[in-house]
Amino acid sequence: MSDLFWPGDSRAGTLLTSASLLEAMTRVEAAWLAALVAEGVAPEVAADDLTSLVGDGDLAQLAGEAESGGNPAIPLVALLRERVAPRNRAAATWLHRGLTSQDTVDTALACCLVPVLDTVSGELRSHVEALLTLLEAHGNRPMTGRTLTQPAVPILFGTKIAGWLDGVLGAADLLAAARPGPAVQLGGAAGTMAAAAELAALRDLPDPAHVVASLIRDTAGQLGLAPATAWHTTRVRLTRYADALLTCTDAWGHVANDVLTLSRPEIGELAEGHGGGSSTMPHKANPVLSVLIRRAALAAPSLAAQLHLAAAEMVEERAGGAWHLEWAALRDLGRRTVVAARQATELLRGLRVHHDRMRTNLEAALPGVLAERRTMAGLLDQAADEDPATYLGNSATVVEQARDRARQFLSRPRPSRTPEDQEESG
Repeated sequence: MSDLFWPGDSRAGTLLTSASLLEAMTRVEAAWLAALVAEGVAPEVAADDLTSLVGDGDLAQLAGEAESGGNPAIPLVALLRERVAPRNRAAATWLHRGLTSQDTVDTALACCLVPVLDTVSGELRSHVEALLTLLEAHGNRPMTGRTLTQPAVPILFGTKIAGWLDGVLGAADLLAAARPGPAVQLGGAAGTMAAAAELAALRDLPDPAHVVASLIRDTAGQLGLAPATAWHTTRVRLTRYADALLTCTDAWGHVANDVLTLSRPEIGELAEGHGGGSSTMPHKANPVLSVLIRRAALAAPSLAAQLHLAAAEMVEERAGGAWHLEWAALRDLGRRTVVAARQATELLRGLRVHHDRMRTNLEAALPGVLAERRTMAGLLDQAADEDPATYLGNSATVVEQARDRARQFLSRPRPSRTPEDQEESG
C-alpha cells in the first residue's frame, strides 16, 4: 500500500488494508456457511469454498456499491451469491443466513486486528532487547538531567533509558492483556441470534439455543477468534485495543522526543544511526525516524478518542453513524502504530551515544547542576562535594531495577493466542 500522506506507511504492508478487510469478510462468510452445514442448519449440499470467489479486482466495485447500504458487507454478500450460484445454488441460498452486516464487518475487523497486535507485540520485544543493550553498554555514563528544558542535576544515562523501558514495558503489559481478546461478532439482526435459532427450530434440531452456541464456537474456531455473545453496541473490545496501541505510541513518543532534543547539534549527546537529508540544505542529517515516531504519537490520541466517542454514542441494539466511524479510525490507528513500532525498532537499534558530549555538557552546566547539593550541605553547615559524578542519588538502583525487569520480560516465552485464551476472553 502506498500513501504519500503518511511517509513510512509501507512498513505496515497489507495490514488493515481494504484488500485484507475484503479477504477477512469473505473468510467470515465462508466460516459461517461451514458452521451452518456442520450443525445441520443448512443442508450438506450447501457446503462450498467461497474464499476464491472474490479478490482485489473487486475492490473498486464493492467500494462503490457500499455507499448505498452504508457498509461493504451488503454488496459482498450479493456478489458471493451471484458467483457461487452457477455451481452451487444451495450455497447461494444459505450463505449469510442468520447474520447481519455488522456481524460480518466486526468479525472481519477482529480478524484484521490479530496480526496487528501480534506485530506490535513482537516489535515491543525488540525494543526491550535494544534498550537492554543500550543500558548495559552506556547506562553508567553521567549526564545532565534536564527539567522544563533547563539543566537540573546530574543523572546517569541509564536512568533515562530506565524511563524509556518503563514506558515500553508498561505498553507491552497492556497489549498482552488485550491480545487474547479479538472475538467474533455473531448476533444477527438485534444481537439475539433469533434467525439462526429459528432455523434450528424449523429443522427440528434439539435445543436451538445450544445449536446457536455451537455455531458461534465453530465459526470462532475456524477464524482463530474468541467465541462471544454479541457486542454490537458494547464496544469495550475495540476501545481496549485502541488504548493498548495508544499506550505504545505514548511510550515511543517519549523516546523520540528525547532523541530529538539530545541530537540537536548544540547538545549532541545522541544521534540516529542514519540521518535524513534535506531538499535544499546538504549539510543536514535530520533525525527523521524520531520525527516520524513523534508524528504517530501526536496523531494516535485523536484516533483512539474517535473510537471512545463512537463507543459512547452507541444506542439501542445497533447504532448508525457511530459504528461506521470506527472502521477508518481503527485502520489508521492500527497501521500507524505498526509503522511507528518498526521505526522505533530501527531507531533504538541504531542509536548512537556520544559520551564525550555528555561529559562536556555536564561540566558546562557546573556549578548550577550542583546547586541543590550545596543547599542540602548548607542545612548541616557542611561543604558540598563538587564532583557531579557523586551526586546521583539512587540512579544506580534505578538502572539495576530496569535491567532486571527487562531481563525478566525477555525470559518469558513469546506470547501466543491459545484456545484457552480465547475462551477466557469471550
